[in-house]
Amino acid sequence: MTQDLSAVQGRDNVWEMAQRQLDEVAGLIGLNESLHGYLRQPKRVLEVSVPARMDNGAFRMYTGYRVQHNMARGPGKGGIRFHPDVTLDEVKALAMWMTWKCALVNIPFGGAKGGVICDPKRMSMQELENLTRRFTSEISIIIGPEKDIPAPDVYTTPQIMAWIMDTFSMQHGYSISGVVTGKPLAIGGSLGRDKATARGCMYVVDEAMEALGKTIEGARVAIQGFGNAGMYAAQLMDERGYRVVAVSDSHGGVANDEGLDVGRLIAHKFETGSVVGFTGGHRTDNREVLEYDCDVLVPAALEKVITRENAPRITAKIVAEAANGPTMPDADDILFDRDIMVLPDILANAGGVTVSYFEWVQDLQANFWEEEEINERLKRKLTRAFREAHEQATRHGVSMRKGAYCVAVARVAEATKLRGLYP
Repeated sequence: MTQDLSAVQGRDNVWEMAQRQLDEVAGLIGLNESLHGYLRQPKRVLEVSVPARMDNGAFRMYTGYRVQHNMARGPGKGGIRFHPDVTLDEVKALAMWMTWKCALVNIPFGGAKGGVICDPKRMSMQELENLTRRFTSEISIIIGPEKDIPAPDVYTTPQIMAWIMDTFSMQHGYSISGVVTGKPLAIGGSLGRDKATARGCMYVVDEAMEALGKTIEGARVAIQGFGNAGMYAAQLMDERGYRVVAVSDSHGGVANDEGLDVGRLIAHKFETGSVVGFTGGHRTDNREVLEYDCDVLVPAALEKVITRENAPRITAKIVAEAANGPTMPDADDILFDRDIMVLPDILANAGGVTVSYFEWVQDLQANFWEEEEINERLKRKLTRAFREAHEQATRHGVSMRKGAYCVAVARVAEATKLRGLYP
């Protein structure tokens, strides 16, 4: 019984899941054993204790992490999440995925990620600022425009990025806007960054629809998760001609086979804090949204929501992972066997890091671009990444995830090999 339980826990561990995904493509690209072992482990793991002053004057201790997986192709890049369920294994997995994501879209970054174990929903703005500034000071020894550039993630915002930038800048005595991306426009943010993840997701779904010979107009879309990525995905895909038929957030969901009025739905979300109670559809839940009758499913919430239990019931022909790690490896195999094209997270949500790269470039140059130019650059990057991943998937007869990994891991391995080991 103990052995069986360990096997189940191993399958559910997100870090082991990330390593397994690497292992599965190592043979396809002929990755040598030494490089394979090197890429399975993070370059650097920093764990910090973060004392933060509460509104009552007392200090509370939090635990934070910053993980840098591989920086052979450039400085680290990756978000910081504030969430009560943050774990070191989760942050390590997310850092590894960032390495592959940056390599797949061919931007000169390595993978990194950060997190603080906290519940920002139960903190005041002042407490959140105190926590952010202290966490920044603790990790400042390994971040910077040429070292590692954080960005927003789960429950972190442009305002939090502004506090990180200001804290880091105060330590150095001058403004350093390139230390983070996802900042407000007023202090060096980029146009198009707020919708970048969703827009990139739509671009690769468009490519997948074309590859499968499907028509965009009227294609049914279900979206699980209605935060930044999910909400803007609904808006952009609705404008593009898709029909959004079901959405959900952490409180529940709403569906309408005739199509939801996305504009009214977003207004309802801002007004009430949830899609629940929207009068333009019937009540549903997160589980039902995943299994809803649709052409395109967009999981845009947290990890591990598509499992071997629900994968046989998914009806979509395309699953576009706007979230990180929503599909378990066993579920991946089931979906592939059912001829469902999974657009992996390192491709489907790479729009965010791509426009973060654009923001970093603009900050370093002090030369800012128009939004139309940013969106066009993003489209070129994501379209090329889809086609390269699709070519590898077709060549090897494997899933799009493995095709994308073939492209990404080969690029990181080549850079690592060329640079060699010092000393």
